[in-house]
Amino acid sequence: MAGGFTLSGGEALMQDRFAVKLFTAARKMGIHTALDTNGYFGARLSDEDLDVINLVLLDIKAWDPQRHRRLTGMDVAPTLEFAQRLAARQRPIWLRFVLVPGWTDDPEDVAQIARFAAGLGTVERVDVLPFHQMGRYKWERLGLEYECADVDSPATDLVERTVGIFRTEGLKAY
Repeated sequence: MAGGFTLSGGEALMQDRFAVKLFTAARKMGIHTALDTNGYFGARLSDEDLDVINLVLLDIKAWDPQRHRRLTGMDVAPTLEFAQRLAARQRPIWLRFVLVPGWTDDPEDVAQIARFAAGLGTVERVDVLPFHQMGRYKWERLGLEYECADVDSPATDLVERTVGIFRTEGLKAY
């Protein structure tokens, strides 16, 4: 394959039919395809649709259903079910986990995600993404309340401990 095409931004699967058309066209041109998603709308994709996606960058925000709902306003179950479908079809996954101090840094919650990811068998890597304030201006421009206004970026040792939790489960984590 020559080159690569990643579809992301907001939630790409909100436009699932358009996404599949893009992936299909890219694959016909010999281009590697990647989907960046939270997986919530993964059930919209058929097994054939999944076959035109080479790699899924999957965001899992939290394991605990109540915590996930508080963070995202949505259930975590569809995301986990999508991950299991991907694994059953042997689709490679790069797990992305945003580390937000006071929100997503509970070690047991992280450990649950790590165990789940390791059990899938198709997670090639885990990217622990330290929270930052770069998107704050978007909330302000939209006149929305920004609940993370007082949240600092995680300390280096917290990031290292979190990466270590994933590595304990045998995952390549960074």
